[in-house]
Amino acid sequence: MSDKIPDIAFTNEISPKKGRILLSDPFLGDEYFERSVVYICEHSKDGSFGFVLNHYVDINLKQLNENFPYIDIKMSIGGPVETETMYFMHALGEELNDSLEIGHGIYIGGDLKQLYSAIKKENIKNQKIRFFLGYSGWSAGQLKAEIKENAWVVTEIDSHEEIMNTTEENLWKYFMNKLGPKYKLMTDFPIDPSEN
Repeated sequence: MSDKIPDIAFTNEISPKKGRILLSDPFLGDEYFERSVVYICEHSKDGSFGFVLNHYVDINLKQLNENFPYIDIKMSIGGPVETETMYFMHALGEELNDSLEIGHGIYIGGDLKQLYSAIKKENIKNQKIRFFLGYSGWSAGQLKAEIKENAWVVTEIDSHEEIMNTTEENLWKYFMNKLGPKYKLMTDFPIDPSEN
């Protein structure tokens, strides 16, 4: 078998912006970003940040904060920055004060006491909230440079359900397939091209 990387450019014409997602290069063998899907929460001339959606960790919220009400939900590693800090994203709208709207009905942050209360009353279902340890951040111009180097492609989402759903077994492959035949072909490439 040849160890040559297939000659297919990992690039598209969609620009990064708040509310879009990043899909990592099929061959990016990074601890945090290998075949990752990153939801962009902010993108400006000053930098960008978001959360990796598809890398989960087996930690219960009560292990992080014993006062947190029990909720049966997956925790994700949001990225390599501030991995000791918990963040959350939700589709609860303005039910939580101080939430910041990203788009498609998705918000980040908000009043923790209101969140605790909603969980205790069982008003929150799995596809309404997501929790992350850490986040992904880029300094001014860094993300643009990485996209130019074909480390990422940018794509749109159709609804908040695509982002809030933690039951999709391979979210990276799901979004790659949506981009079309060229990208669908890439989902079968091994992470290490020498294994081809």
